[in-house]
Amino acid sequence: MRDEKKQDIHQCSCSACRRHPRGTVVKEHRALNRVLAGLDEKNRRRFVGLLALQWGRGGVTRLHEITGLSRTTIRRGRNEIQHAGQRAEQGRVRKAGGGRKAVEKKSRTF
Repeated sequence: MRDEKKQDIHQCSCSACRRHPRGTVVKEHRALNRVLAGLDEKNRRRFVGLLALQWGRGGVTRLHEITGLSRTTIRRGRNEIQHAGQRAEQGRVRKAGGGRKAVEKKSRTF
């Protein structure tokens, strides 16, 4: 059985959400963040990159405020979408050996 962590839903920090906490913009931003919480990191990056392409100028900054993802992550996803057919899929989210080391390997007990 795969051990997956449940992603927390990010709370948007844009000015529209702060001014009108029960408005339609807030509902849209919450829905977007709920979708992102269910994706793995590669698909999250690509989905937000696609939105940045659709939104055009200023899209990266707006999505950074809404989703909490870093601007470089959003730009990377945008570039992956633009150059989609050039790289072969590897079937992995991270490179082999990527990510944090297991606790057992990290700590040394005597």
